[in-house]
Amino acid sequence: MEKRRVLLYGRSLILGTVGTSLQQSPHLEIVSLAPPLPTAQELGALTPDVIIFDVEAARPEFAISLLEVRPSLLLIGLDPGSNQALLWSGRQVSELSTQDLVQVITQNDPSPQV
Repeated sequence: MEKRRVLLYGRSLILGTVGTSLQQSPHLEIVSLAPPLPTAQELGALTPDVIIFDVEAARPEFAISLLEVRPSLLLIGLDPGSNQALLWSGRQVSELSTQDLVQVITQNDPSPQV
């Protein structure tokens, strides 16, 4: 199985803790990136599959433009204040059946992609 590159953006304690936990997975390559914000081109050159950031410290605007050129990119914003994870994806589906919708909801990996 190919390793997925996870980019942790920021310096918050929550990201450090998450990064330490994720490093235990042999299927993930963890890369930490501290501010200042890289350009979209520099960020794209790192070829992340997933970008995780603390929503209290940064907003996803820095990476949203990447979703247009890399629709498989997944942005995960961690909100420690509400104990929630917010997900943004550039993935699009066409001719979505009810079964496809269930798959999107339960696995976040729809089969029919544009």
